[in-house]
Amino acid sequence: MTTEFPSATILGYPRIGPDRELKRALEEHWAGRTGRAELEATGRRLRAESWRRLHELGLREPGALPSNTFSLYDHVLDAAVMLDAVPERYRGAADPYFAMARGADGLPPLRMTKWFDTNYHYIVPEIAPRTAFRAVADKVLGELAEARALGYETRPVLLGPVTFLRLAQAAPGAPGGFDPLDRLDDVLDAYGELLAALAGEAAWVQLDEPILVVDGGSPAVRHAYRRLAGLPTRPRLLVASYFGDAGDALPALAVAPVDGVAVDLTHGVPRNLELFEGRSVVGGVVSGREVWRTDPDAARARLAAAGATSVSTSCSLLHVPYTLRGESGLPSGLAFAEEKVAEVVALAALGPKAGPVPVPPRPAGEVRAESRGPYEARAAAQRDLGLPALPTTTIGSFPQTGELRAARSAVAAGRLPVAEYEARIEAEIARVIREQEALGLDVLVHGEPERNDMVQYFAEHLDGFAVTRNGWVQSYGSRCTRPPILHGDVSRPGPITVRWATYAQSLTARPVKGMLTGPVTIVAWSFVRDDIALRDVTMQVADAVRAEVADLEAAGVRVIQVDEPALRELLPLRREERAGYLAWAVAAYRRATSGAADATQIHTHLCYSDAGEVLEAIDALDADVTSIEAARSGFAVQEFSRGIGPGVYDIHSPRIPGRDEVVARLRRALAAVPASRLWVNPDCGLKTRTYDEVRASLANVVGAAEIVRKSLK
Repeated sequence: MTTEFPSATILGYPRIGPDRELKRALEEHWAGRTGRAELEATGRRLRAESWRRLHELGLREPGALPSNTFSLYDHVLDAAVMLDAVPERYRGAADPYFAMARGADGLPPLRMTKWFDTNYHYIVPEIAPRTAFRAVADKVLGELAEARALGYETRPVLLGPVTFLRLAQAAPGAPGGFDPLDRLDDVLDAYGELLAALAGEAAWVQLDEPILVVDGGSPAVRHAYRRLAGLPTRPRLLVASYFGDAGDALPALAVAPVDGVAVDLTHGVPRNLELFEGRSVVGGVVSGREVWRTDPDAARARLAAAGATSVSTSCSLLHVPYTLRGESGLPSGLAFAEEKVAEVVALAALGPKAGPVPVPPRPAGEVRAESRGPYEARAAAQRDLGLPALPTTTIGSFPQTGELRAARSAVAAGRLPVAEYEARIEAEIARVIREQEALGLDVLVHGEPERNDMVQYFAEHLDGFAVTRNGWVQSYGSRCTRPPILHGDVSRPGPITVRWATYAQSLTARPVKGMLTGPVTIVAWSFVRDDIALRDVTMQVADAVRAEVADLEAAGVRVIQVDEPALRELLPLRREERAGYLAWAVAAYRRATSGAADATQIHTHLCYSDAGEVLEAIDALDADVTSIEAARSGFAVQEFSRGIGPGVYDIHSPRIPGRDEVVARLRRALAAVPASRLWVNPDCGLKTRTYDEVRASLANVVGAAEIVRKSLK
């Protein structure tokens, strides 16, 4: 086996399948129609196809192809299994892996949250003072053997030990003050076993440590890599950081005898790379986060300035679609995963070239948040909505049935007349209204049957966006989205949601929420132009949302929800940059909503985003009601100056929440929030669930609210 690091590589690759084959296989398996063997066979086929295609695209040197980047659900969950960090309560489940991911047999799943500042969600490991770590190398060694049988020598990729522990949380019942990082030495013992098992199997192992961008020169990094690099038997170690500038962490890493470092050069050239002279420096100049072609001159200048010995993507290509092949009507200058691999190979052939290193554009200046009237005056003006204490509602979407998806595809392909399609949408809205009235919900939604996705739908109705046919990106598990491409100035040609909202309101005397996606989330969940400041792009979107709010209000819609689940997601990883971002993000939301009258109740929603880290900014949004994911994360409700709805039903699990369970959650919330400001709702939209699951779950939610209301009386 060669010990030279390959001249061209990637840090990871999409795994859902070019035609979402893994999504379909997972959902067939979860429905009980296929066994684990069939699911594993799909995984083997997708891995083989990915290695073959990457080899065709030019990644032919030994170790250029990564392995162990495939996952049936989530790579962080895979790392927990690799270390045998499986909480005891899941070990007796029929399938502990999916029980941790989705819940099973009455067990709630593990918490889920965002992977750094991306829209990918990971399963949060639970670590206890007595968690017994050991190396479980079956998956890592199995993929190496699979690739070798096909003629490929791969480079195993492992989540690094420091990042694994920093992303974990203390297990329930752990003593106060316990930090998972306290278990670093025990985890390093398991990593030592893994590296020893890999020593005769792979020349290089990649250890992903994106936490280096957040942590700086952490003593844990220095300690961990001195131990691992000092092992008597191991492969060569490449430590990979990404999602930002890891310059502050490089001295701590450089004192350990690691063999190479991979750095993200899309944000500039980190300081301290000279400390790695004589070792492999892998320059991530092709963005794994965006879909624009790489400027070869700028990339070669950065490679030269970094002293890079190899060329790579800035991070895994998990965050972009597979290929532009089969797409049409998109703007020029794009590159998806396959095209980015070709760019890496081409840049490696050209080599570095000294020249001026481009500096990424700086954000525009500060902005001031606009204001509505005082909350007390708004609350008084909204009393005629006639809502009870602890009003019940949902977040927006109802189940997206196969019939709805088929109708949407048929009308897009011209096989179904528009008038017939719209009649089907009206019929589904009527069904959703009847379901909610029968359940006894207080504030209703129209169910969003006309929407394929909460961002793509708006992108299709705004100027400045393009949408793909098959540009799917994994969000979590089997869930995929098609991020729009925001390539020009944004404007709104006309109303987008008014027709469906007013139709739904005409069917009931109860208030129906108008449902909009906020400007920060539309931008965060799109691939965004990079020629102007992100703040300025977001303000253009805010103006379009503001116009939609005005039209809904003029049409008589009294409750309007403007969701911002991505508010936390765009938070810069470095603390010193956060205040500036939050200032303009809050200003964009208030620009979109501050034109509403006091009598119009403005809601917002945030989910799976560690909301506790940005509570002050959430409060500054100045929404009348804020709903926050709480069922899975265990978010502790705090005193809030306006209405708040901590989610009491985890919609990302098929599990039905018990009525007593919801009652207990509401009573805990009432210890911090008065009943006059507490709302009762699921933690996210219901589009991924079935109607049977939704009926049973919402019946328990509404029943629990009624029990608690009676106790208040």
